[in-house]
Amino acid sequence: MIRANNPNLRTWIPVPENSDFPIQNLPLGIIKRDEVHHVAMRIGDHVLDLATLNKSGLLGVDFVDEVFVSESINLCISLGKEMMRDLRNRVSRLLDDKHDDLRQDVDLRESCLFHISKVEVCMPIKIGNYTDFYSSREHAFNVGSMFRDPANALPPNWLHIPIGYHGRASSIVLSGTPIHRPKGQSKAPNEESPSFGPSKQLDFELEMAFVTCKSNTLGTTISTDEAEDYIFGMVLFNDWSARDIQSWEYAPLGPFLGKNFASSMSAWVVNLDALKPFRVEGPVQDPKPLPYLHFKDTHNYDIELEVLIESPRFIPTRIAHSNYKYMYWNMAQQLAHHASNGCNIQIGDLYASGTISGPIKDSYGSMLELTWRGAEPMKMPDGTERKFINDHDKIYMRGFARNEQVRIGFGELVTEVLPAKN
Repeated sequence: MIRANNPNLRTWIPVPENSDFPIQNLPLGIIKRDEVHHVAMRIGDHVLDLATLNKSGLLGVDFVDEVFVSESINLCISLGKEMMRDLRNRVSRLLDDKHDDLRQDVDLRESCLFHISKVEVCMPIKIGNYTDFYSSREHAFNVGSMFRDPANALPPNWLHIPIGYHGRASSIVLSGTPIHRPKGQSKAPNEESPSFGPSKQLDFELEMAFVTCKSNTLGTTISTDEAEDYIFGMVLFNDWSARDIQSWEYAPLGPFLGKNFASSMSAWVVNLDALKPFRVEGPVQDPKPLPYLHFKDTHNYDIELEVLIESPRFIPTRIAHSNYKYMYWNMAQQLAHHASNGCNIQIGDLYASGTISGPIKDSYGSMLELTWRGAEPMKMPDGTERKFINDHDKIYMRGFARNEQVRIGFGELVTEVLPAKN
């Protein structure tokens, strides 16, 4: 067993009940204090500054300063899965209530352990490349049923390959960063010609994303057995979509301005090791994929997901409840397929799951599905209706895995929609 995963561990740091960040989690992120960025771990409502802790010698490994004095975790995670596992285990020992090395050193403790309110939380990774997959069968079926014949809802290739597209890394923003309603061309079915203006069908997409920590050489491939050696951890992800812009521009090359205006991600990257106790079998894949997509063991995760909406007129209200375990194509298959043509994977790349929808309406991961393209508006607590997202709405996404002993979460991903800029 990975030491840090021990469900019996208890910490001397106060951790609120049902916190996403118990001692068994310890996700990585970036904080800023006195205008300097440091790599940190989150525990409860506190952050542990690894740059300062490293100078004390208590980590037991002589890391160079640049590993933790950085604007991203990229260099840190590039040290490899075994080194990151050892780091997490060492930190868990320092925070364990049976050990006093850090607890009793008051000066050190006060210089490296801070309440979350005392630091600025920053974007955790420097994203070089971003890929968005389309890997939820329920979502693909729902969308196909709306825009095509339900009898042929899935594209003919969907059950054979993990479909994806390359998105825009520069417009991915951190939780808490507001976005502006995008503008673009659109054309309603009853209009003779397109028009240009703010999107009338702005939508969220409930997703998760994984971060890579290892690179391959251009021209080489990655097998499903090797894939997890390249995957460090996961975040929550909201891949915003302007449905009206997207539906007009989509043919023949796919998503463009309807997607590249913004995506939002959570701040703390949860190590895949911390999620190991929550592995589950995925859906049966029929027909059986080609041999390069065959895999061993389990690669799906039982991670509960929810979406809430808030406006100036009502408090956050849950509108969807789904689960990552519904994903038809798993991370190992997604990465293996991505590199199957020799594409070079890089450290800090981000790979989103695609919208995560479940088998019933409440588990759909977008307004497009929840309101069935606007035909079935959702009632809000103030008596208003939503077909899509209004200006000044806030969308909250939450995700956590839990069993009888421990809960591992991702924190909150929240984004406010501001009016389109002039």
